Amino acid sequence: MNVDANPTVFEIDPNTFQTDVIERSKQIPVVLLFWTDQVAPAVETKSTLETLVAQYQGKFALGLSDVAKDQALAQQLRVQGIPSIRVVADGQIVEQLEGPQGEAALRTLVDKLTMSSSDVLQDQLAVHIESQDWDSALAILQQAINDEPGNVGYKVEWADVLIRKGDLDGARTVVATIPEEAPERERPLTRLEIGEEAAGMGILEEVQVELEADPSNLDLRYRASILCAAGGGYEEALEHAMFILQTDREFQDDIGRATMVRIMSLLGKDSDTAKGYRRRMFNFMH
Repeated sequence: MNVDANPTVFEIDPNTFQTDVIERSKQIPVVLLFWTDQVAPAVETKSTLETLVAQYQGKFALGLSDVAKDQALAQQLRVQGIPSIRVVADGQIVEQLEGPQGEAALRTLVDKLTMSSSDVLQDQLAVHIESQDWDSALAILQQAINDEPGNVGYKVEWADVLIRKGDLDGARTVVATIPEEAPERERPLTRLEIGEEAAGMGILEEVQVELEADPSNLDLRYRASILCAAGGGYEEALEHAMFILQTDREFQDDIGRATMVRIMSLLGKDSDTAKGYRRRMFNFMH
């Protein structure tokens, strides 16, 4: 790669270090690579980082220091081996890696450096939702809403978590604060409708036992679908709804198809699960 042709890739010059690295790091993270073409893993690391800086289109900068030409900065930053990486953000070294790094490790590093505050929040939420730690998820969202009270997306997530926790009244209160014209409002409204419907359908485990004894019973299939969806078991919920669709499209005015549409709306357009069932539904109907 021609360093001069890419302003986000540059040779580190001690005379302009303050401007090139420290000041720049207050705008975007700067990855410093200490390398030499005499060490094969260092050359590979350099090549990978150059590829990543091009792919990430200016979200971070790459500073190169060839220790065969100048070791002063490497000594100053206590570099222990080659290749060696230092990450500078907001004028401070925030991370360092010693030794060869594979592409996966470097990509993980860059992803972490370039994540927006919204991305970080979504990652934290995903961890707490996966473990069903609703209180921790709500605490994160409460802080986010305090910081950005007009952010509709945070309110949608807040309502979603309240519904999954079982606090339908609290969810209704939150949904009422989301503007009616906001398209994001549909997801918590649908989840709320499913949650309210599930509340009068009994216990999932008991319905599953009944369904084992009578697997062709479409009423039981529908109850199982709604109860699974209310509990976050979307794939199982879609499978029950798909069974209804394939068995009898006249059952409750084609409720199998309608239920699949409702559940897939909770998953979002980018969900692999939703895409798979959307294809199955389309293929069956056409």
